[in-house]
Amino acid sequence: MTQVDADTPTLGSVSVPLGEITVWAPHRDRVALWLDGDTHEMRRDERGWWRSSRDIPPGHDYGFLLDDATSPLPDPRSLWQPEGVHAPSRRYDHSVFPWTDQKWTGRALAGGVVYELHVGTFTERGTFDAAVDRLDHLVSLGVDFVEVMPVNAFDGPHGWGYDGVLWYATHEPYGGPDGFKRFVDACHARGLAVLLDVVHNHLGPSGACLGEFGPYFTGNTPWGPALNLDGPGSDEVRRYVIDNALGWLRDFHVDGLRLDAVHAMVDRRATPLLAELAAEVDALATHLRRPLTLVAESDLNDPALVTAGEAGGHGLHAQWNDDVHHCLHTVLTGERQGYYADFGSLSALARTLREVFFHAGTWSSFRGRTHGRPVDTRRLPGHRFLAFLQNHDQVGNRATGDRLSATLSPGLLACGAAILLCSPYTPLLFMGEEWGASTPWQFFASFPDPELADAVRRGRRAEFAEHGWGVAEVPDPISPSTVERSRVDWSEPERGWHRELLSWYRALIALRRSRPALSDPWLDRLGVVVDEDARWLVLHRTDGRGDEVHLACNLGPTAARVPVADVALEVLLTNGVTRPGAADDGQRGRVDLGPETCAVLAPVR
Repeated sequence: MTQVDADTPTLGSVSVPLGEITVWAPHRDRVALWLDGDTHEMRRDERGWWRSSRDIPPGHDYGFLLDDATSPLPDPRSLWQPEGVHAPSRRYDHSVFPWTDQKWTGRALAGGVVYELHVGTFTERGTFDAAVDRLDHLVSLGVDFVEVMPVNAFDGPHGWGYDGVLWYATHEPYGGPDGFKRFVDACHARGLAVLLDVVHNHLGPSGACLGEFGPYFTGNTPWGPALNLDGPGSDEVRRYVIDNALGWLRDFHVDGLRLDAVHAMVDRRATPLLAELAAEVDALATHLRRPLTLVAESDLNDPALVTAGEAGGHGLHAQWNDDVHHCLHTVLTGERQGYYADFGSLSALARTLREVFFHAGTWSSFRGRTHGRPVDTRRLPGHRFLAFLQNHDQVGNRATGDRLSATLSPGLLACGAAILLCSPYTPLLFMGEEWGASTPWQFFASFPDPELADAVRRGRRAEFAEHGWGVAEVPDPISPSTVERSRVDWSEPERGWHRELLSWYRALIALRRSRPALSDPWLDRLGVVVDEDARWLVLHRTDGRGDEVHLACNLGPTAARVPVADVALEVLLTNGVTRPGAADDGQRGRVDLGPETCAVLAPVR
């Protein structure tokens, strides 16, 4: 059950072990299977795999005793931890879940809109089943992919999910493995694909027992021990990662994975792990006959990640693009601190919209060096890069977890949404963004160990004290009230300007879907014109086959007359007072925009 051998039969999407129990522990002299309180010796092979022919019935608890230990450790590949990450594992049988998505054929990322959510704060109850009750909202919004933040098992009931320690098990307070399957099944029933955020670069600080079994780690990341991807024993470690990824896609019917912080995965082997993973995922997609998507989060600004393997790249399907976020955030808010220092001008935003990365082999003052590599925009389409106004990192890693809605007017929020959704990139929305949620999304954890909890609390406050924040100003990450504040308020979408902003997002997404010029991904067909002093921006979109759409945004505090195109224009959408110029007054192709107003326009047919 911890390793499926080559002779394991496969029924549909379910791998059925033949009864042999295996675990990798190459440096141990003795390993015994602990089953319902009884001990059964295991035998070792030449590669450090320990085996037992004793089967474990579904629903029974088990673990492993290493050397002279008297307390069992959970299975490194455990699928179910109903009593938490420090307790024994429980046998889980994939074959008994009653899937209803047999007709689901998947969804390609190209042309899609992604919605990122955190299960624990998306609803009041914070469970998979409660999240199902809100899926119809996402359908009416018009999104195509639900990106779920990590659900692997971590210590304590509440957390972001990036402190997972048992990567194969689903967090029990959310609903465990069956709860996640019900959520995926319900998404598919509504035409929504599911992306799962997975963390393969480090383990959390509490309940991490992988290192007891073998050489899983070497060195460190900023968040914990770094994975051993290229040292002795790394063959089995790499297999551990790849099997975990394939399990989510195959056994939980997930449609893709968001790979957390791949730049923190040190790998000096000739064939990178990411390339191996991409090849195996593509093979699985061929077998399942539905598209499977791998999206990387990377700080490298390296287009090789999403370049096809045949062209010498890693073969991933897309990557997050922080540079677009940084440009949008600084232009809208005026912030310039930290890594925002190089951003902030409309010209920087225009360049990044056209060329993907702002730092593309250019100087980064925050890093004190050149950074990134240019993108060949004639070969790599825009849909391979996810762009966003907000996400869990860019909101939650702020001192108070404040969203853009805490400081921006509804007009500027609408303009930001229009630039994002009229861009050639795959747009990602963060839960509640679509109605300008007033609730913050703050950093929180719930480690039961009081010493660890206090260390997290002190570390968080010390981090922001360096930037002038007082202790009382930084929310206590361990307090239950921090979690409660971070839950979205589902009464807001029905009220006032929140309702109007939600209607604006729905209209923009619908227009993006209906006009070929807006869904066209080719960056060499994108035009961007800005006026730094007057604070306006125009996006020109075309599909190369006759469809033409223009977005004009006035980000300034006073009205502006904006030149768009030398043709008569009609307004498709606007968030305020807009008047296209008429031919008889010599203003054809221009548009008058009120303050903090934008308009999507097209030539009059």
